Amino acid sequence: MITIKNVTLRRSAKVLLEGATVTLNPGEKVGLVGRNGAGKSSLFALLNGNLQEDSGEFYIPTQWRMGQVAQDMPETEQSATEFVIEGDTVLNDARAEVKAAEATEDGERLGNAYMALYDAGEHDAQSRAQALILGLGFKTTELDNPVNSFSGGWRMRLQLARALMCPSDLLLLDEPTNHLDLDALVWLEAWLKRYEGTMVVISHDREFLDAVTNVTLHIDAGKLVRYGGNYSKFEDMRAEQMELQQNAFAKQQDKIAHLQKFIARFKAKASKAKQAQSRVKALDRMEKIAPLLADADFSFEFKEPANLPNPMLSMQGVSVGYPAPADAPAGTPPTVIVQNVSRSVLAGQRIGILGANGQGKSTLVKTIARDLQAIGGDMTEGKGLNIGYFAQQELDVLHPADNPLQHMIDLCKKLTADGKLAGQATREQDLRSFLGQFNFGGDMVKQAVGSMSGGEKARLVLCMLVWQRPNLLLMDEPTNHLDLATREALSMALNEFEGTVMLVSHDRALLRAVCDEFWMVSRGGVEPFDGDLDDYQRYLLEEGKRLRAEAVAAANAAALKPAVAVADVAAPVVQAAAPVVKATAPAAKAAAPIASRDQRKEDAQLRKEINEKKRPLKKEFDSVEKNMATLEAEKTVLHDKLATPLPPAEIAEAGKRLKVVEDELAELEVRWLELTEAMDAIEAAMA
Repeated sequence: MITIKNVTLRRSAKVLLEGATVTLNPGEKVGLVGRNGAGKSSLFALLNGNLQEDSGEFYIPTQWRMGQVAQDMPETEQSATEFVIEGDTVLNDARAEVKAAEATEDGERLGNAYMALYDAGEHDAQSRAQALILGLGFKTTELDNPVNSFSGGWRMRLQLARALMCPSDLLLLDEPTNHLDLDALVWLEAWLKRYEGTMVVISHDREFLDAVTNVTLHIDAGKLVRYGGNYSKFEDMRAEQMELQQNAFAKQQDKIAHLQKFIARFKAKASKAKQAQSRVKALDRMEKIAPLLADADFSFEFKEPANLPNPMLSMQGVSVGYPAPADAPAGTPPTVIVQNVSRSVLAGQRIGILGANGQGKSTLVKTIARDLQAIGGDMTEGKGLNIGYFAQQELDVLHPADNPLQHMIDLCKKLTADGKLAGQATREQDLRSFLGQFNFGGDMVKQAVGSMSGGEKARLVLCMLVWQRPNLLLMDEPTNHLDLATREALSMALNEFEGTVMLVSHDRALLRAVCDEFWMVSRGGVEPFDGDLDDYQRYLLEEGKRLRAEAVAAANAAALKPAVAVADVAAPVVQAAAPVVKATAPAAKAAAPIASRDQRKEDAQLRKEINEKKRPLKKEFDSVEKNMATLEAEKTVLHDKLATPLPPAEIAEAGKRLKVVEDELAELEVRWLELTEAMDAIEAAMA
């Protein structure tokens, strides 16, 4: 086990941990949480040996093997597969021993070396590595590509795969989800759930923490506190503790005030002096309860849009992709990623854009944002459409040498030139005040952006986005550099935003909180996704199985065996679940008793009584379902109508009617749920 006892950690003059004591048991999955700068990375440095405790005792078993993601950007011409295989340190040592044994011509040593090589997994190393690479979102055609051919984010995925390839007793993961899409994130969760060692993970993704951890360590004000349970359980327990502490503090303050009042009143009276003195001593001996000093949460809001065109945008037969490179031969066709998109974006919609990696989500968003030209079809924008776009690489457009104030001044100049300033004040003091709302106060408004953290840069981008006063927000992975508090603030701001939101994100908590409908980008098209995020996760796992099966079918005879191993390693959850049903079904059948004739009569009578009680509810239920079907049909017709070129007056009329239909559908859905629950309650009461 890992033991931390009365440990103090400092970075320069700053005390990050003081008197920290905690024990981590083998096999525990630990989430390490706390505000930025609280000391999470320093505790990681203590665990991996890069930092020594200033005082106290720290123990980690010397025989434990450690796995962690290297933070440097890999620069190598090795293939992706070979690079990940090298992460298996046990295999590397076994390979080195085989080479050394071959040089000595010692038969016994060579035999032992080859046995150790087999035990280290040489026979399936390639398939294990490729399972990790494919699970993290790479294509089968990229397995042998050089590492240097990938962009920075994809190379960091290879570093993650390399860390997972390493046999370990302790796995340290610092923000492992930052460079992952939702499909890769779902796969990683399944992998980590099967990991048998001890794991400590830093993450700002609450659903990820809930899925993979069973212990939470919270760093706050130099204290390290252990909570049994995942992040949601930690939040509940901490809220309860904070309430208890605040109540205890208030009671103690009342008691102190009472004692002080008695002392002040009677200390000068001889008859009461002794009692007053005893109360002074009691006051001195009292262990003071600290007041609850909760850090102020960050919050912001989007300004009310100047106008709300409806529909915001209409797409008919649109194809999106990338034009042919400038150096391509004349006549080279563009690369089409998604085609024949016929959808409308209406005022007030909250659309989550789903799709496996590489299907074209970002390409679609870039086209809507005007960063890319549509390759084909018609895109009609509503009058007064004002798009606010947060791109995945939005931080890259910031100028490292400039400060936040200069960025805001430049933005104002650009909006003025484009005629989009909407009468906003542009004095330097106004801009400073606005930056202060995003925690850029004092000297920070003059601090070079290049010296800021990723989270601070993301806050600046959000600040600039809010200033533009958009009516359509396009957000492509906006949470990559945001901590939990800022993610919560973004979620609240998006919920209160009166315009339209289109969101691509691997943060499922944000998607659940903000979006009420989903578009699926898949197999070259865009369709509505009828389901929730849990349905989508199941779809991703099934889609992963399908793609791996295709890879197996396409493999040649020599590569067939490793490819089968890839499929087996990458999707064990579904395979493991199947035998359970087969094993339990016969037992359940054998155990079922044969009902007597009297019992069958009683059952029939009970069913009759239940049906009698449910009859009026069932009648209304059927009517509600019929009305919902009618409205759904009308909604489909209106969507199709809005996807076709129409005169402005007809578009406006169809948009208004669609809003009425959607409101009526929402009311009927609520009643449908109430009736369903009422009928279920009758059955439960009479069962």
